[in-house]
Amino acid sequence: MFEGLFQPMHLLLILVIALIVFGPGKLGDIGGQLGKGIREFKKSLQELDKPETPAETKKMDSEKIAG
Repeated sequence: MFEGLFQPMHLLLILVIALIVFGPGKLGDIGGQLGKGIREFKKSLQELDKPETPAETKKMDSEKIAG
């Protein structure tokens, strides 16, 4: 169903349409924000996989109680 969807000509057409709709300045801002969002998402996944130490767990528990 989706075979051939990401051919170079299709991607070029999508890029041209996005350039017309958003303009060159706004398109750069959108790309920057998209990259920042991806970096933050990857960082949160890495923090999720990292095991917690008992000191961090106690600190988080005390913050939950206080907040």
